[in-house]
Amino acid sequence: MQIGFDAKRAFTNTSGLGNYSRFVIAALQKQFPQNNYFLYTTRQAEIFQQFLPPVPQVQLVKPTGLYRLLPDVWRLGGLVNSIEKFELDIFHGLSNELPFFFKKTKARRVVTIHDLIYLRFPELYKPHDRVIYNAKFRSACQSADKIIAISRQTQADLMQFYNIAPEKIEVIYQDCNPIFHQRATAAVLQTVKEKYRLPDKFLLSVGTLERRKNHLHFLKAWLQSSLTDTHDIVLIGKKLPYTAQIENFIQENNLTGKVHILPYIPFQELPAIYQLAQVFVYPSLFEGFGIPILEGMNSGVPVVTSTGSCFTEAGGEAALYAEPNDLAQLANQLVVASTDQAVRNRMIEAGYDQAKKFRAEHTIPQINQVYETLLGR
Repeated sequence: MQIGFDAKRAFTNTSGLGNYSRFVIAALQKQFPQNNYFLYTTRQAEIFQQFLPPVPQVQLVKPTGLYRLLPDVWRLGGLVNSIEKFELDIFHGLSNELPFFFKKTKARRVVTIHDLIYLRFPELYKPHDRVIYNAKFRSACQSADKIIAISRQTQADLMQFYNIAPEKIEVIYQDCNPIFHQRATAAVLQTVKEKYRLPDKFLLSVGTLERRKNHLHFLKAWLQSSLTDTHDIVLIGKKLPYTAQIENFIQENNLTGKVHILPYIPFQELPAIYQLAQVFVYPSLFEGFGIPILEGMNSGVPVVTSTGSCFTEAGGEAALYAEPNDLAQLANQLVVASTDQAVRNRMIEAGYDQAKKFRAEHTIPQINQVYETLLGR
């Protein structure tokens, strides 16, 4: 097969959409090397240039001619000639989008939709962003021959908000980056601990510092618990305006030495920080899936997360759950996951088993089968 990808996020994005794109492309190339893969991107961040081995089956496609001056226009509507030139069988939009004017080509169209959070929580988005997302997402879903939803929650949202027929949607889960499958050596753990001045015991949360991630609720529950004298907090994520509320709470409660907000962490060092934590906490209000839950379970760390949304799809029976607005319940789960060794041992063992369900050997053949089915094979 000749398969093209909208791979912009694979080469530019450090968070969820980028991780998913790199995961799918790399795993497909490894498991199905007989296919040819064409990666469409407007630019390359240096840190992501080597996520794929240099093999002849993979070709990078960038804007040419006048489109080099208008790369976003090329990505949204100028790919048709290139798609025809390479005689693509499949074009897969990995991050909620497909090019416009796509129906002029013979390639079958697949789009992965990660979430419709902008519709569930419109107050968290600027009005013009909602307009743009709505135009792109709806157009992609209408144009696509098949939609891949990364969770049953996203499938339900597509049916509810876009009135998409369920038979047009395939739920295919994703895994975290394979780097989280490996245990760091004692030397690496010590080096990372010293580099970032990590405390001996801490609860970890990873995710953009925005209101939907619910970090302030997490801090309040921790302060209400009995853990403040024994376990610090480490937060890792891009700072958005919501961070000011977190920092004000820290100052008002004299927690400056107990709550550590880390800057950008090189991805290669992130698994070590997970493995150094006593508990991974993901108190988000809503997600499309919640890859950090898998990162925590693969790291051998008990996971505490929220009820509702997609969280039980990722965590299964291996995680502990709390209502995202219930401080007392979250405080109790934090204490149990931090101090009850029997529960901790059970959660760690169950977490490893749960995480294996999302391995690439299970999920990537499902994506390839979507392609094959669309081509009548």
